[in-house]
Amino acid sequence: MSGAWRALEAALAGALAEAEGKGRRRRLRPMTRIAGGRVMLADGRTLIDFSSNDYLGLSLHPQVAARAADYAQRLGAGSAGSRLVTGTLIEHLQVEARLAAFKRAEAALLFASGYQANASILPALIGLLPAPVKVFADRLNHASLHAGLAQADLRQIRFRHNDLDHLERQLQALPNQGASRLIVTETVFSMDGDRADLAGLADLADRYDAILYLDEAHATGVFGPHGAGLAAELPACPAGGRAPAIVMGTLGKALGGFGAYVAGPQLLIDALVQACGGFIYSTAPPPAVLGALDAALDLVPGMGAERAALQAAAGRVRRAAAARGFDTLGSSTQIVPLQLGAESWAMKAMADLEAAGLLGVAIRPPTVPEGSSRLRLSLSTVHSDADIDRLVEAIGALA
Repeated sequence: MSGAWRALEAALAGALAEAEGKGRRRRLRPMTRIAGGRVMLADGRTLIDFSSNDYLGLSLHPQVAARAADYAQRLGAGSAGSRLVTGTLIEHLQVEARLAAFKRAEAALLFASGYQANASILPALIGLLPAPVKVFADRLNHASLHAGLAQADLRQIRFRHNDLDHLERQLQALPNQGASRLIVTETVFSMDGDRADLAGLADLADRYDAILYLDEAHATGVFGPHGAGLAAELPACPAGGRAPAIVMGTLGKALGGFGAYVAGPQLLIDALVQACGGFIYSTAPPPAVLGALDAALDLVPGMGAERAALQAAAGRVRRAAAARGFDTLGSSTQIVPLQLGAESWAMKAMADLEAAGLLGVAIRPPTVPEGSSRLRLSLSTVHSDADIDRLVEAIGALA
């Protein structure tokens, strides 16, 4: 074995030992997902899953699974090429058109994952904007948003989380002087479960001549008119009026499938087809993904009662957490964090829930800021009232 390889092995072992010592080592844990919001562990135990992003239970919905299987049987297991070579099927364009209509946008474009979408769309967009470009970003944005901005090789101007007064002061402190301005935020924050003030952000973007880039990963399907997301609640853009937002989101959460999208004006989508490396150099989404999305778009608009029940259940969990003295970090969505602080406490709380037959995964740095380890509880429409009762009881019993 070469000296270089031995040095690498020593470095890898050291990094793993350091993560272990800090209570931050991550391990893959195989499990089987079963109906009713349950998972079966390798040892045969069944837990109620309160960590999945399958907010509407569509990933196991028979209509979604059947449509995915039908597309795969008719069109094949893979797409056999990138979209600009041989990978674009008629069904790609049809489903993208349906998705754009759902998101109240002129056009949409599919991507392989949410991380890939943000990490490649943002640098492409910044490269297309007239220079210089100034980017204002919420401090608690998802890692994929930070990665995309880092790829663009420019410094973010970060504003305090959901603090629009702080954002406005930063906008005022940097006179436009011909610069392009981009405001980047999630609409539902994945780790805190709170929402951005989109009306306020849209007003600031309008007054300070900025473009809004919105990550709707955890809002699509759950909020907005017919589940179209929070961005769909923004006023329509009359000719010469307020500019449209650029909206991305994922297909593997409330929509139950896999992949991601960006939606916006047709001109933007056409330009990204020319400039976005993550789109140009990736194999096209396979037919089964298209089938699952097609079925989800049939189902989601009619799930208003399920969305209301989901938020009512989340309210119950927040009240139980507050009664126990846990900080839920301003959550107002189906994501309810219990902030615990130390990694060791979060891991113990996870173990306590598991002993009660519940899965609530501990989230630790660097996914969340230092000292803010937590249980991230996420609810689904497939959870019964009895399931929520068990979770509420378990929260009350946490040491």
